Amino acid sequence: MLKPNGKKTQKQQVSALTLKLDLLFQSFRRRVASYEALPQLALLGFLSGLATGLVILLFRAAIELPLGYLLPGDSAENFEQLTPLMQFCLPIVGALILALWLMRLGVQQRKVGVTHVMERLGYHQGYISLRSGLLQFFCGVATLATGQSAGREGPAVHLGATSSSLLGQWMGLPNNSIRMLVGCGTAAAVSASFNTPIAGVIFAMEVVMLEYTINGFTPIILAAVTAAVVSQPIYGDDPAFVVPNFSLNSLVELPYIVAVAILIGMCSALFVKIISQTMEKVKTPILWRLLAAGLLTGLAALALPQIMGIGYDTVNDAIAGNIGFLLLLTIALAKLLVTATTIGLGMPSGIIGPTLFIGATLGGALGVLANMLMPTLASEPGFYAVLGMGAMMGSVLQAPLAAIMAVIELTRNPNVILPAMLIIIVSSLIASHYFRQRSVFLTILQLQGLDYRAEPLTLALRRVAVGAIMERSIKRTQQKLVWGEAKELLRTEPRWIIIESEGGPRAILPAADLARYLTEEEGKPEFNPEEASLDLLSIPAQRRDVASLHVQATLEEALDRLNATGVEALYVERTTAPLIKPIIGVITRADLESYYQYKSK
Repeated sequence: MLKPNGKKTQKQQVSALTLKLDLLFQSFRRRVASYEALPQLALLGFLSGLATGLVILLFRAAIELPLGYLLPGDSAENFEQLTPLMQFCLPIVGALILALWLMRLGVQQRKVGVTHVMERLGYHQGYISLRSGLLQFFCGVATLATGQSAGREGPAVHLGATSSSLLGQWMGLPNNSIRMLVGCGTAAAVSASFNTPIAGVIFAMEVVMLEYTINGFTPIILAAVTAAVVSQPIYGDDPAFVVPNFSLNSLVELPYIVAVAILIGMCSALFVKIISQTMEKVKTPILWRLLAAGLLTGLAALALPQIMGIGYDTVNDAIAGNIGFLLLLTIALAKLLVTATTIGLGMPSGIIGPTLFIGATLGGALGVLANMLMPTLASEPGFYAVLGMGAMMGSVLQAPLAAIMAVIELTRNPNVILPAMLIIIVSSLIASHYFRQRSVFLTILQLQGLDYRAEPLTLALRRVAVGAIMERSIKRTQQKLVWGEAKELLRTEPRWIIIESEGGPRAILPAADLARYLTEEEGKPEFNPEEASLDLLSIPAQRRDVASLHVQATLEEALDRLNATGVEALYVERTTAPLIKPIIGVITRADLESYYQYKSK
């Protein structure tokens, strides 16, 4: 309805704009339903990287600005210069703040970090809520600003995945694209945090997505590169750590490096074991668990304040060779025990950063020992610190390729490639084969009663939405028709006829079966088209019972829906307005089987 002056009302203008946006996105949604729409997926990767990069800048600023005022000196990690009273009290106060906030939420609402992202991918098609992202932002800032033994990369992954998932939800994209966007957000977050785009891509695909595909690389690489470009004007193009131009002094060191790898693999297994045992055995309310975690961190900080916060200043000192053997070893063990125990108690801490800290300090200590044992042959202690950092990360996450790429990008030194590959592969093998250790994230998910599936069939069906293979040539009609209506129904040569009754669609039948029946009946001498009528549920035809499915669903969801309902076909709906869901296609079990067999060749 127009106003007297002929202009549209504000409500009409908003409705018209919404309709235009919906029409604009319809073609785009239809294309990205297929995993082969590379230009469209590349655009999504760019948008994901842009959004994630901005969110990570905001997150880091929220941590570093208050710490810049709180901590002495000009460093946002200088917890060592706090008074002993502050070192003891700060983690406890932070734990109390977190506990009072989290105890108001249900158990399912408290989940944050990489494990939560993997859960949403595995069980909810990558849908992550804004509320979850805001909770992670608060928890990440609170843990790191109050000196908890934590890292920022885990929270960053959650925030990147959330911003990308919300982008896909706002655009109304099919679920396969939302899943891909979560992978893009993950890669972009790691890239923006470390300035390591390649490691971000491999981490997303090896740890979170659990798959490598050629088409998947394109949007994820663009997301990682875009996020790095967004963060570099603020933090520069240098990596997170200052690494001299190290090299392996002698091949004689290789057996010693293998021995270091074995020890780090054992420490990795111990780290994951402490987390799992603490989660299993400590079942007290969240308030007491977090207070215990804060108290443990505060007590440890009195003797070793280096374990507080992210600790990358200590990692840089270990790489530079500025810390002695005994202190390095003590810091490494303290960080391992405190971090694993507090995470097991429920502290919403990131895991990736502490693994780098533990690996760097433990590797640095063993590097100092190597120089004592082989003074003329051993490489510098900092060289071993870099190798230990990669070995611990690869072993704890069970992501050797991501760890290798991280070491290469962090050092920007080709001389470390051979020893890094050796130590990372051996340490990961020791942890997984001899100690039966899975990725720390998969271990936590298993303790929560969740199984993160990665079978080839499941992964293949998750990559594509039903809109990519469904049959769109359909006609809808009532169960009973007169002859002329049936002939008109076939005029446009549809593939499927959807038979409706009072309760909605009841079955589908091939249009060819209806055409065959009409031809046979018309050939009978007594046939009279003016008196003839037919019941589509009674004529000879290969009918299939049906159930509904939304167009955003993946092929995996379609298969699950078929198995749950026991039908052989699904009619696909698209929501255009509240309570208005036009049917736009049909997909059968045979379509799913044909698709997978085609892709398997």
